[in-house]
Order: sequence, then C-alpha cells, then structure tokens
Amino acid sequence: MLLDTPSLYFRAFFGVPESVTAPDGTPVNAVRGLVDMIARLVQDRSPDRLVCCMDADWRPAFRVAALPSYKAHRVAEDGGDQTPDALSAQLPVIDAVLDAFGLARAGVAGYEADDVIGTLAVRGAAGGPVDIVTGDRDLFQLVDDRAPVAVLYTARGIRNLQIMGEKEITAKYGIPGRAYADYATLRGDPSDGLPGVPGVGDKTAAALVTRFGSVAGILAALDSGTDAGFPAGARRRMEAARGYLASAETVVRVVTGIDAPELAALDDRLPSSPRDPEALVELADRWNLTSPVNRLLNALKR
Repeated sequence: MLLDTPSLYFRAFFGVPESVTAPDGTPVNAVRGLVDMIARLVQDRSPDRLVCCMDADWRPAFRVAALPSYKAHRVAEDGGDQTPDALSAQLPVIDAVLDAFGLARAGVAGYEADDVIGTLAVRGAAGGPVDIVTGDRDLFQLVDDRAPVAVLYTARGIRNLQIMGEKEITAKYGIPGRAYADYATLRGDPSDGLPGVPGVGDKTAAALVTRFGSVAGILAALDSGTDAGFPAGARRRMEAARGYLASAETVVRVVTGIDAPELAALDDRLPSSPRDPEALVELADRWNLTSPVNRLLNALKR
C-alpha cells in the first residue's frame, strides 16, 4: 500500500476542524485526521507493506523547465508553496508520529510523492498487488490490471473509497485503461497549471487517445500526413500544439524509475507494534493524539 501522504494530510486538514488542538492550542487536525485514515486503511485493507510517500520537492525543476506554468499559480511570495501556516506547523509532528510507529516514509530530493509512488508501484508489483491511496487523478495513469496496481481514490472519503482499475478508468473516461496520462495531457488540468490543447475537451481527448493509443501515436499520425481518425478540426489543433505536447509529456508522466539509495534500502514491512513506544506516548500526550494513536495501534495488532 502506497500512500500519497500530502494528498491525505491536506484532506485531513480541510476535513477536520482547526478547533481540534493540542493542550497548548496548536491545531493538530491534520495529524489526527491522517493517523485515523491510516488506521482505517490498515483495518479495512490489511496490507503487508505500507509506505508513506512524501513530497521532497512539490514543484520539481525538471517539470518547471519543461512547462513554466506547472503549479505556477501555487507559488507563494517567498517562492515556496501556499501551504497554510496551520498545516505547515503540523508536518514535523506528522513525520515524528510516523517514525515512532515505524511506518516507512519515502521522499527523494528533486521529486514529488507521485514519482516515489510510481517507482515503488512498478517495483512492488513484481511481488504482488499494489494499492495506491490518493485523491489525485494524476495517479490514475499507474493502474495496471496485469500487476495488479489499483488506485484507491479518496474523493468520496476514506470510508467510501473508489477502487480504480483499468475497467473503471475506461468506464469513467472512455479511454483505454492505461492511457490516462495521454488523456490528461490533451485535455489539461488547471489545478496543476497544465493548459491542455486549446479547443480539445474531454470527448475529443478521449476519441484521440482511443484512436491513436497515446500522444506519441497522435504525433506519428501527424507526421504521416493522414487525416484519418481525427475529429473535425482536431488535426489542425494538434499540429498547432506540437510544442506543448512535447513539453507536457515530461510534466504529466509520473517517473517510475527513480534510482535512489533511500528507496533501495526501504523497509516497508507493516509493523505490528511501534518502533519507539516511549516516543509515541510522549507525542500522543503532547499533541492530544491519544485516541487516533490507539486506533492505529489496535489496527496494527490485527
């Protein structure tokens, strides 16, 4: 089980009231919410291995170089991201709690959590099924029924996960099950500063991906000079967007081959008891986390 941890703690932060605080008044809503989510996932899904994947770089230089608009609208005045102060203050607590439990954390300099997930999903699939827990549709590109790799999509909440495999992707978007990245490249994603191809919406994007299989297939068709398979006006739009398509591929495609010693040495076995019980008790007392900590402890014992 691979957790898109930033996706989950953002969801917890905005889903649990900030009035949930530590004894000193510091908000701990994101910490409590995240721990409860992990407890529910462990209880309901019983993974043998689990990794909390992290953003070591929320806006990697290689993606910005390819497409300067990538997440540009989220850049704060100081050049960082726009994470609320009340959430930023909780991130070190989240790290400390996960470490005290002995849950694996993985982040690699220069890469987003998505890239860590992509690398570990490909690597982990050789040993059995992989579940990716996220509220981010970008990771739909990793589903693969052959492995299988599935996305447990949190849009409806952690108690009402949508299990997304290839057939679910096809049913929802009308595209081949492993073609989400190509579809997203064409239609764009304003939340990430990805403009898409002007004049190409969901239906045209789906038709093009279904007909040609991928962005590379579309470009090959353009090079061949054929009009076959292009909806009305789409060929002209694709020709005009060649530069964008070449750049967007680097931005949209999740990295699946990070070569980093911290990933090679990762111990992702799910613990049955905490690595540092004393530290966990101290953290629970200091940050008002006793109830969620106990729920996760009970889930790990199962």
